[in-house]
Amino acid sequence: MEDCKILDLPCTSQDPESNLEQVEKELKIVVRELQILQGRKQSLEARREKLRDAIQQRKSAHLAQRDWDKNDFPWSKELENIQKTVFKIPSLRAHQLPTMNAVLSGIDSILVMPTGGGKSLCFQLPALLSEGITLVVSPLVSLMEDQLMGLKARGIEAKMLCAASTKQEVNGVHSDMTNPKSGLKLLYVTPEKLAKSKRFMATLQKMHQLGRFSHLAIDEVHCCSQWGHDFRPDYKFLGIMRKMFPGTPILGLTATATSRVIQDVQKILDIKGCLVLKASFNRPNLFYEVRPKPSVQEECITQLHQLLEGEFKGQSGIIYTMTIKDAEELVPVLRSRQISVAPYHAQMEAQVRSKVHKKWVANEYQAVVATIAFGMGIDKPDVRFVIHHCISKSMENFYQESGRAGRDGKPAKCIVFWRFADLNRQSTMVFTEQTGLENLYGLISYCIDSHRCRRNIIAEHFDERWESADCRGMCDHCRTPRETKNLDTTKYGENVLLILTKAASMNERLTGQKLIDLFLGKGPTKLRIKEATQQGLPRERAENIVAFLLIDGFLKEDFHFTPYNTISYIVPGPKAEAGVPPSSLIVGGIKKLSNTSGSLFSPSEKTINTQLKLCASNSEEKVRHMKKVDIKSKKNKPLKNDSKDTNSCDTPSNSKRNVSKITNGLSSKDQNLMSKFSQKQEHVIDCVSQLKDSSKSIVKTAPSEKTPQFVDISSDKEYNFDDSAQPSSSKRRRIITIDNSSDDSDN
Repeated sequence: MEDCKILDLPCTSQDPESNLEQVEKELKIVVRELQILQGRKQSLEARREKLRDAIQQRKSAHLAQRDWDKNDFPWSKELENIQKTVFKIPSLRAHQLPTMNAVLSGIDSILVMPTGGGKSLCFQLPALLSEGITLVVSPLVSLMEDQLMGLKARGIEAKMLCAASTKQEVNGVHSDMTNPKSGLKLLYVTPEKLAKSKRFMATLQKMHQLGRFSHLAIDEVHCCSQWGHDFRPDYKFLGIMRKMFPGTPILGLTATATSRVIQDVQKILDIKGCLVLKASFNRPNLFYEVRPKPSVQEECITQLHQLLEGEFKGQSGIIYTMTIKDAEELVPVLRSRQISVAPYHAQMEAQVRSKVHKKWVANEYQAVVATIAFGMGIDKPDVRFVIHHCISKSMENFYQESGRAGRDGKPAKCIVFWRFADLNRQSTMVFTEQTGLENLYGLISYCIDSHRCRRNIIAEHFDERWESADCRGMCDHCRTPRETKNLDTTKYGENVLLILTKAASMNERLTGQKLIDLFLGKGPTKLRIKEATQQGLPRERAENIVAFLLIDGFLKEDFHFTPYNTISYIVPGPKAEAGVPPSSLIVGGIKKLSNTSGSLFSPSEKTINTQLKLCASNSEEKVRHMKKVDIKSKKNKPLKNDSKDTNSCDTPSNSKRNVSKITNGLSSKDQNLMSKFSQKQEHVIDCVSQLKDSSKSIVKTAPSEKTPQFVDISSDKEYNFDDSAQPSSSKRRRIITIDNSSDDSDN
C-alpha cells in the first residue's frame, strides 16, 4: 500500500486490472526516467574524470615549468663528482640531470627516452646519494645481469632476486634489506617476484618502516598499461606500491610510450600529476628504409648476402626474425655464403647465448640473427645496421629494435623487408592481446606508405610533430621523393567483396594469400570472377591494396584455431558491412627528378638530364610513327601503320647514338657521370611523340606495372591513370615503354 501512495495511485480491490495497467504505465515512465538519469550520471562521471585529468595535467605542467636542469641543488656538487669519478662520464645527456634532480627532490616522475639514451643512470647515480636501498623492477633477467656486472665493475654494491636465485642468495638479500649497516644500494627484482612472494613484500614493508626504502624505479613502465605494446599482468601489481609505501618516490622509465599509455600508467601507479620528461624520439643519424621482400626465399637470401657483403661489408649489425625457426633456418644459409653470423633466441642455453653475445661484441660475428629476445640492454655503440627480415609486431617494438643501431651517433641503416604474408604470420601471434592488431596495423601503415617521410610517421605515432626538413634525406622517401596520386580504392574494394561473397557461397574461406591470388586472376578456377580480376596489377601493389583495406576497416581478419596453428581468414570489415566505401590510398610512381627541398642530382647530372630531353625533343620532329619497345623481351612490336623511318630514334641502337652525341661535348668526368646516370635509370628515352596542339607527353609503362604513366617533360610531373581514365587510342598514337624497375630497388 505504501508503494501505491508513492506512485500516487488509488489502490482499490474493485478494479485490479485497471490498477495493474496504470502501474505498468507508471513503471515504464520511471524506467525511462532512470535511463535518462543513468545516462546523465555517466556523462557527469566522464566529465568529472576529464576534469580530474586536466587538474593532474596542470600539476604535471607546473612541475615541468620548474628548472630541473640546474646545478645549484644541495646535492649537485656530489652528484657531479660521482658522475665523473665513479661512472667516468664527462658530461650528461639531455634529460638525465633534470630526472636525477627530480628523483632526489622526492618527486614522482616518468622518463620517456629513446633506447640507448642513458635511462639507467637516472636511478643508479641518485641511489649512491641516498640513504637506504633503491628497488629496481625490471622485466628481463638478462638486462638485470648486464647492469649488475657494470655496477660491480665500478665498485657499487648491487644484487638481484629472480626465479633462479638460490635460497642462500635470497636469505642474504633479505638480511641486507633490513640491516642498517649493509652497503647494498641497488636491488633488482622481477615484477613476478613482487607479485608472488609474500615473504619479500613483508621484508619490503619492514625496510620501509626502517626508512631504508629510498626510491622505486620501474623499468619498461609501459608494461603496466594494457594499451602498451608489451603488457605484462604482473606489472599491474605495482599499482599497490604507492599505498603500501607512501613517501617513497617512484620513477617510471620507458623508451616507447604514447601519451595514452603514459596517462594510463599514471592512473595505475597512482602518480597522477607527476613530472613527465620526454626526450625526442628523433634519431637523426638513423636512415629508415622499407624494401619489398621477395616471395622466393632464395632471392631474399641473395639480397641479404649483397647487403652484408656490399654496403655493410666489415660492419656490425643485427638481423631480426619473427620466429626461432626463421633464425635457425637463416643462419646456415648465410654461413654457406661465407657470411659470419650466429643465431640468438630464448631456447638457446644461457651459456651459448652469452658466448654468441660476446663474440658479436668482439666483432667475431658480423651479425646476430635473432628474435626479439636479443637486444634489451645491449651496449654495443658501433652497430651500423639493423635489418628486419620480417616485420615487428608494433611500431614500439620496431622503434626499440631499430634503435639499437648507431648509438655512437654515426650514420646507421634500419631496413625493413615487407610482404603481405608476414602480416598474416604476425597477426596470428598478436591478435589475443588487447591492442595487438591495432599496434601491428600501425606498423603495416608505416611499411605500405609510398610517399610520407618515415620519421613523420614515427613521430605521429608517438604524438610528436616533426617537419620533413628534420629528416635531412635520412629516409628512403625523403632521399628519393616520388610523384604521387590519390588512388580511389572503391572499385578494388567492390571487387574484393565480390570474390569473398562467391567464396562464402561455396563454403570456402580465403586467407590473405588466396584472396590476392584470386584478385589477380590466379588460384582455383571455380572461385575466380572475371569482372573482379585486376589484370596487369603488380602483386606488390595488390598486396599493399589489400593490406590498406584491412587497416582502413573495409576488411578484417577472422582467426580460427586448429590443433596445430592459428589461421587468419579475410572477411568483410565494419566499413564494408555498413556500406561505407574505403578511403583513398596514396600511391607512388617513378622518382621525381627534382624537389623543392633540393635537387637529387648534381649540376652535371641535371645538365645531362636536360640534354637528354632536348635530344629527344629535337628528334621527335623526325618521328611520324613509332614502335612499342618491350624492355623485358627486347623485342620490338610494331603498332598499327608502323613505318620504317631510318632517321627516327625508334630503336635502342639509335637512342644510344643520341646519347653518344650528348657525351661528345662533355668532359671525361661528366662522361663518366653520364655513364653512371644511364646505368641508374637503366633506360634511355627511345622516342617522343608529337601530340595535337603541340602538347608534349610521354606515355611510360614500367615492366612491373602496366598502368600507363603520363609525363609532362616541361614540368617533370608524372600522373598515374587507371585504364578507365586513359586517353582514347586516337590521342595515344605513339607509345613508348620505359623500364623504370631500377627506380623501385635503387636507394
